[in-house]
Amino acid sequence: MNEKILVVEDERDIARMIEYNLKKEGYRTVLVHDGGFAAATVAKEKPALILLDLMLPGVDGLEICRRLKADAKTSAIPIIMLTAKGEESDKVLGLGLGADDYVTKPFSLKELLARVQAVLRRCARPADAPAPGKLKAGALELDAAKVEARLKGSPLELTSKEFELLKALMACGERVLTREELLEKAWGVDAALEVETRTVDVHVGTLRKKLGKEGRRIITVKNYGYRFDPE
Repeated sequence: MNEKILVVEDERDIARMIEYNLKKEGYRTVLVHDGGFAAATVAKEKPALILLDLMLPGVDGLEICRRLKADAKTSAIPIIMLTAKGEESDKVLGLGLGADDYVTKPFSLKELLARVQAVLRRCARPADAPAPGKLKAGALELDAAKVEARLKGSPLELTSKEFELLKALMACGERVLTREELLEKAWGVDAALEVETRTVDVHVGTLRKKLGKEGRRIITVKNYGYRFDPE
């Protein structure tokens, strides 16, 4: 274990409780109580995962998530949102910005630790895993080994989930993928049981916008899912 986890939480009692239980499980921890210091701390500490509260002084959690996922240097770091808000819109917005999972307060520490383990497991790539190949369609290029996508030769700023969705669709050619299949490919099997299929639609929508005209290659198959048009 021994992965470093950044906890961005302004309620100090909750932050200390999370820190204590993470350390019991063998994780290293860094605490930040003000959203204004989050991005700089991520750049300095390079955590394996971020636990991010949405309601923060300085800069709120959604804005922090947006900035981190828009930056190529930090976009691959998984984020689990911690929020007291129960509204579906907040969860969908956070997931749409690239967050990997969410836990609604009050939460059980057992559940939180299980989600941390699941997200870290999904994001880990075995050292001996074969390097995926390169994919190309029109002005769109994707190098799975480098986790890099380009449009007309220029780098595309994609979140980790957008990248995984694009890779899955391009790799399957014109085969239709259900929302459940896309959840498994981009979020992992464990998360596919927890995350709503609507999340796929949100991410596909933002992905299409970033791809511009090439976004029309992602075709909606009504009542089923999506396919990619390589021609």
